Amino acid sequence: MSKVTRINSVTEYNNLVGQETLHPLVAVIDFSKTEPFHYFRGQMDVYAIFLKDIKCGNITYGIKNYDYEEGTLIFIAPGQVYGVEGTGEKQQASGTAIIFHPDLIHGTSLGKHIDDYTFFSYEVNEALHLSNREREIINDCISKINYELEHAIDSHSKTLIVSYLELFLNYSKRFYERQFITRSHVNKDILVRFENVLKDYFSSEQPLEAGLPSVRYCADKLFISPNYLGDLLKKETGKSAQEHIQLRLIDVAKEKIFDSEKSISEIAYELGFKHPQHFTRMFKKQVGMSPNEYRNMN
Repeated sequence: MSKVTRINSVTEYNNLVGQETLHPLVAVIDFSKTEPFHYFRGQMDVYAIFLKDIKCGNITYGIKNYDYEEGTLIFIAPGQVYGVEGTGEKQQASGTAIIFHPDLIHGTSLGKHIDDYTFFSYEVNEALHLSNREREIINDCISKINYELEHAIDSHSKTLIVSYLELFLNYSKRFYERQFITRSHVNKDILVRFENVLKDYFSSEQPLEAGLPSVRYCADKLFISPNYLGDLLKKETGKSAQEHIQLRLIDVAKEKIFDSEKSISEIAYELGFKHPQHFTRMFKKQVGMSPNEYRNMN
């Protein structure tokens, strides 16, 4: 595997691909207009959005591979490793990219809500696949950003660029929700496997050894990212991944409470709680009565 290049700024990325820097904090790159360059893997300190036109082989994201399809959007957040394994030869890239530094959006509405765009933390195999109409809308947003970059920078430039970028991301959010719907048969399979992961976890000795299951633990078992799992569950069920874990926990707890030979504290430890009072507090919040009250009632 090739070395990882640290990319600290928009200008550094532009230099690597042979792009002129029109703005120090944001760039739109049409790879068909760049000269061939050496493909690389980089740890990004900038946000990057890639719209791929054609299949272009194996792309690495972290340590995973993904084979691109036409009309695919990939979102990369600062700190993530992204790139293409180089062959030692310069190659002609294709597609479009938007690169922007976090400083561009600091103090703006987008900066305050950037974490709401959870797809920046999706894995590459959870990329957004665009329909032809969706792609036209995305291309229109990119064109508007590019127009502002080619226009002489003035007092309106940043406001307009950030506004168009926010519009781009809001459309992407809508299109991801559409993708959850069109892939509902796949999502149903994930939901079933998610429930089985929780069932297996609580029927084993893992709670005693490792504590309560985390969303990341469940996502890793399902080979998807925590954010994707959370967004999928919210779309399909209206509940977060953490809420699903808690509901499963309460169901298991109710069964255990019927075993009168075990104290509530013993049950709490078996479920993965370090402190029994935390279990009691959660149970009462979910059920409306304490574990002892529930036991006595039944």
